[in-house]
Amino acid sequence: MTRTTLRSCAALTLALAATAATALPASAHVRVTPDATASGGYAALTFRVPNESDTASTTKLVVTLPQDRPLATVSVRPVPGWTAKVTTAQLPEVVTANDLKLTEAPRTITWTADSTAAGIAPGEYQEFAISAGPLPTPGELVLPARQTYSDGEVADWSDVAEEGGDEPEHPAPSFEVTEAQEGGHHATPEDAGSEISSSDTLARTLGGLALVVALLGAGVAVVGRRKA
Repeated sequence: MTRTTLRSCAALTLALAATAATALPASAHVRVTPDATASGGYAALTFRVPNESDTASTTKLVVTLPQDRPLATVSVRPVPGWTAKVTTAQLPEVVTANDLKLTEAPRTITWTADSTAAGIAPGEYQEFAISAGPLPTPGELVLPARQTYSDGEVADWSDVAEEGGDEPEHPAPSFEVTEAQEGGHHATPEDAGSEISSSDTLARTLGGLALVVALLGAGVAVVGRRKA
């Protein structure tokens, strides 16, 4: 193998590694990523939960849903080794949302690890997804989260940044609900479920890509040593 070929392989390895890295958490915060944001439609909301502890596992996650701009329906995607529960509560007052008059709505979603071994270990992260909607009126939708560790420590992700200010130390997961497009297609619960499945496929693909990167890097290193 020539030096030119080795350099090309090394460059390819770096490029693939950079691509795979985009799938990793940008920072050690609980964040939410929607697959759709249009008001009145349904969305698959994925909460990415990294473990910030060096010694304990994450064993519980509680996400609180808004009451002033409630979500009428919520369904959860099963996570092996975890039990999910959606709790409904009475609203302080009747809310009209997307032609629906709501007196109660989903208030919290709780994911609990069935055992400490099933929790999110140090150096790992997990994703919890829901299908929810219809999305409320346009504006920021804040979804505070509480992350509990096996040693009893609780990380409260509920801080909201002031407009134009820096990100707080424990920012609440949030995203911007956008205006509904005139005559546009509203996502349905079935659409949201399909997007969650697509997300799983992408994650598996990226995982395989990361493995290829590692193997290619190891091969380049071995050839380089033999050449030397």
